[in-house]
Amino acid sequence: MKDNVLLSLLADGEWHSGEDMAKALGVSRTAIWKQLNRVMEQGLGVERVRGKGYRLVDEVDLIDQEVILRQLPDELAGDLQLEVFGAIDSTNAYLMQNADVPDKRVRICIADQQTQGRGRRGRAWSSPSGENVYLSMALRLAGGFAALDGLSLVVGVAVARALERLGLKEASLKWPNDVLVDARKLAGILIELQGELEGAARVVIGIGINVHMSDREKQVDQPWISLDQAAPYGNWKRNEIIGAVIEETLSVLRGFEQAGFSAYRDDWQCRDALRGVALRTEPDGDEGIGAGIDRSGAYLLNTAEGEKVLRAGEISVRRQL
Repeated sequence: MKDNVLLSLLADGEWHSGEDMAKALGVSRTAIWKQLNRVMEQGLGVERVRGKGYRLVDEVDLIDQEVILRQLPDELAGDLQLEVFGAIDSTNAYLMQNADVPDKRVRICIADQQTQGRGRRGRAWSSPSGENVYLSMALRLAGGFAALDGLSLVVGVAVARALERLGLKEASLKWPNDVLVDARKLAGILIELQGELEGAARVVIGIGINVHMSDREKQVDQPWISLDQAAPYGNWKRNEIIGAVIEETLSVLRGFEQAGFSAYRDDWQCRDALRGVALRTEPDGDEGIGAGIDRSGAYLLNTAEGEKVLRAGEISVRRQL
């Protein structure tokens, strides 16, 4: 029995007896009791009263595959192979290791929790249960690896557009793969490639978005922010966020295949969080002032020795302290 199945019964906030839940789920009352203890260990509030049963006292934002698909246009939903997991090691790793993607179809993996979530340069991506969006999509893009310059940047544009469509204001983009609000990380993107240098490339795009993440989460090594904190006026629901991100990202990728990065360069530039900021590169240690991106999506750094061109690879940039 998965946590989400039990939580879906309790999500109405009403009292449910252990016996009724056991019958509904086809398990023993002992199994219900063990699962409830697990849910409470994860930080969710469950009230227990003798003679009444159990009820959920915290609001829970469950991921529901059917709700996600209903938000998407029929022609788009029909091209998706969508899988939702309660917990998985890594959504990107799952798609990298599993079956290939047929032409003109998209395989999407979503998880409520990742046990080994990761970002660029092998960094861990904090992935607690019930709080955020962990989404990866695998698809083929024409043109081979050489045509993919700027891919992480256009995905950043898509994520910013999707969140703004849902009510977020003043999102910015940090080269090459982060969405920021108030100079704090809201979302990150991880691009991984498979296939030959020529022909269609198989691409896995990982997107992580902080939605309800709380201050009790201590495994983050940089300033971060959640949608609940950045836009408390919004009623943020993970299913709605996932649907908007899928639709906007696939729309942008179609444009990227046809017109390349140049079609999105201006949109990225106007959101640049680092332009005019004193920066330091990692691991090289170069210092300079952020000067935007060139036509290929490489970042430009004005240093004392002149302009330096940064290409994504293993380079990261941080604000100078």
